[in-house]
Amino acid sequence: MRLKIALICFCTLLLVSCGSQKKVRTSSTKKPVKKTVTKKKISKEEQEKLEATSFVVVTFENTAISNMINYKIPASITLAQGILESGAGKGELCKKANNHFGIKCHVGWEGASVHHDDDESQECFRKYNHPAESYRDHSLFLTTRSRYNFLFNLQPDDYKAWAQGLKDAGYATDPKYPSKLIQIIERYKLYEYDKEALGTSNTMEEVVYEAPKITVSNSEYEVTKGDTLYSISKKYNISVEDLKSKNNMSDNALSIGQILKIK
Repeated sequence: MRLKIALICFCTLLLVSCGSQKKVRTSSTKKPVKKTVTKKKISKEEQEKLEATSFVVVTFENTAISNMINYKIPASITLAQGILESGAGKGELCKKANNHFGIKCHVGWEGASVHHDDDESQECFRKYNHPAESYRDHSLFLTTRSRYNFLFNLQPDDYKAWAQGLKDAGYATDPKYPSKLIQIIERYKLYEYDKEALGTSNTMEEVVYEAPKITVSNSEYEVTKGDTLYSISKKYNISVEDLKSKNNMSDNALSIGQILKIK
C-alpha cells in the first residue's frame, strides 16, 4: 500500500514538473503601423519667388543661349546673374530701369540712368528701354572690359569657375556671390542651357536660337537675324549716325532681339 502511494506521488510530481516546462504560446495580432508622410509646406513668399524665377528663365532662356553662342558667356551664368541681381525680376532697380544685372553707369556711359542705393547711397545705374537691352549690355559689359578677359580662358561649361571668377574680377562685393550663383544654377538645372548652346545636349539636335519676340511700338524696331545698322537706316530713311545717336550706341554691333529707337 505504501509502495502504491509513493508511486502515485512520484507520478504526480513528474506530471507537474513536465507541465511546468511547456511553453505557453499566446497569439497576438500586431496592428500595422501607419506611416504619416508630411509634405513640406512652401510659404506664399517662396512660391511667388519660384514662379517669378521660372518666368525669368522661360522669358530669357533663348537670349542667354544666343549670347553664349555669340559672346562665349555661359548661358547658366547669364540666367543666374539675371535672377540674382534682379530679385527674379521683382527688384526695384529691375522695375524702374529694366536693369536686370545691377550694372552701374561707370565712366563713358551716355545713356539714361537712375539713382539707387547700393554699396553707397544713390549710386548711378544704367536704365534701359527694355529688359532685352539689359541682357545684351551684360554681354558687352563682360566682353569689353579687360578685367574679365581671364574668364574667357575658362571652359565654357565650367559655371563654378565662372561664378568665382566674376567675384574675383570685382563684379560683386558679396563674398557669398559665387555660392549664390552656383546654388541657383544647380537648383534650376540651368547648366542644361550650356549644353544646348554647346550642342552637347542629348535632347537637342540642330536648333537656331533667337531672342524671344518682343512687342514694340511703331517708333521702335526689333533687330532680327541678318540686320545691320545700314540696312535698318535705309529701311526707315534715317542715317546710321542718327540711329546710333538715338540709341546711345558707341559702335555698330547689333544683337538679335535688340530694340532700337527709329523715330
